Amino acid sequence: MIERVKIRGFRKFRNLDFQPHPTFNVLVGNNQSGKSTLLEAISLAVTGRVNGRPASEELHPYWFNRGVVAEFFADRAAGANPAPPTISIEVTLRSKPEFAELVGANDLLQPTGHAPGVRLVVRLNKEYQAEFDAYVKDPKTALLPTDYYTVEWSSFQNVVLAQRPRAMRLAMIDARTVRSGAGVDYHLRQIVGEHLSADEQITISAAFRQVKETLATDHLAGVNTKLADGDELLDGGRVSLAMDHSSRTSWDSSVVPHVDEVPFALAGQGQQAVAKIVLAMRRHAEAAAAVMIEEPENHLSHANLNVLLDRIDTLSHADQQVFVTTHSSFVLNRLGIDRLRLVSDGTVQPFGALPADTVGYFRKLPGFDTLRLVLADRLALVEGPSDELLFDRFYSDQYGHRPIDDGIDVFSMRGLSQKRFLQLAALAGKRCVILSDNDDREQTDLDLVVAGLGDLISDDRRLLFGTVGHGTTLEPQILHVNDVDTLREVLAKAAHVDIQKWMGNNKTEAALRIADSAVTLTAPSYFVEAMEFINER
Repeated sequence: MIERVKIRGFRKFRNLDFQPHPTFNVLVGNNQSGKSTLLEAISLAVTGRVNGRPASEELHPYWFNRGVVAEFFADRAAGANPAPPTISIEVTLRSKPEFAELVGANDLLQPTGHAPGVRLVVRLNKEYQAEFDAYVKDPKTALLPTDYYTVEWSSFQNVVLAQRPRAMRLAMIDARTVRSGAGVDYHLRQIVGEHLSADEQITISAAFRQVKETLATDHLAGVNTKLADGDELLDGGRVSLAMDHSSRTSWDSSVVPHVDEVPFALAGQGQQAVAKIVLAMRRHAEAAAAVMIEEPENHLSHANLNVLLDRIDTLSHADQQVFVTTHSSFVLNRLGIDRLRLVSDGTVQPFGALPADTVGYFRKLPGFDTLRLVLADRLALVEGPSDELLFDRFYSDQYGHRPIDDGIDVFSMRGLSQKRFLQLAALAGKRCVILSDNDDREQTDLDLVVAGLGDLISDDRRLLFGTVGHGTTLEPQILHVNDVDTLREVLAKAAHVDIQKWMGNNKTEAALRIADSAVTLTAPSYFVEAMEFINER
């Protein structure tokens, strides 16, 4: 349904131009990267509502991109007269006959192309220009006075929208918080829409009204007789009781769905999440054209998550577009790495933006946790498990705490391609350092390797080798910068043992003994350089 999403000035997104996959999108990113915000923006533009209420009633100063707002106030303080910050969210839809009435200019800033779509704009209400100017002239806080703003919701044809067009059916399921009366009502309406015809709904409604009238006649009549004997009101009227016939007490508000004979709201959270997802994705003429699922792994065991992912994959089809946010590598592996969209610092990048051979490379790595690189704040990639243990220990000695406490994920590449990981780090916008053995190569050869990586090496991405002449791998590098007797004590080895040979033959055991030792050893120079680089913000 959705071909393009343009977001300007909304929360994390200063200026985003996102083209989702037509059928399936797996959105991954660190906490606060903007995954939920992206889905919220799409829902906001398509429905004009937030938390079930019109956007105008939920408008908040923190909707505006903080950088844009800060620049506005800075420019005002410097004597300039910048335009007030605005928000615009534009959702371009696939060209279909049912969207014909929505066709118009598909870009608010450059209205040249035409396509069907909807647009939500938050801008200063010109009627309050004077009040706004007075406020920002001497603001008490760096927050925009949204009382002076207006929300405009329209089609690309510039027709003001009062409610979501029927053809734009959207379901949003947050598996993180599933216990919600509104959620029950919403999915009940879906069940009604799928399984009852209009005539059946009318018949049930009439029967329900008759039941209420019978209740009033049989059980409230006596109460009303007693009330009639009371004092008159000012106008001579009397108080009596009757059943409420307003829409909020209609029959579908009084019927509660059950799961295995248990009321939906009392079912297990995992069961609620699965039920909501399956109902939303059901193949039916009235099913949602776009389904957004927040973190389906919540509340589910590994086995049940596997079943749910099978259902999602089975129920998805060409006429329905699915967006899934996740922190789970299992979800990513099951739904497909080719469907991956990397969300980071207000950007969304398709995994397919990597070179085709790199995409193929990661796709062939069974069980490899690709998400670790995407979700980490900063990364230190090392040759093997022993290097991982020792980086953690040397970092703790240097800074007094582990790398993970600074948001630095350290893990072993297990001899895999340095170039591929640098490409993925560049796409995800991650600060990354790779530590590698020099393998007895000359410095000129190592310099050529780094130069051959081109712009993959940058201020945020480094490849460091063990010092030439200090040994080919990590173990002799450690021996070179430490006293051999001290190292012998740490490793608990007798004087006749060749320490370098023993460490080379027992890499993991040597790393464990160093990591657990009360003695602080000196880190090799390339480890020191890597720690200082990755510790920088």
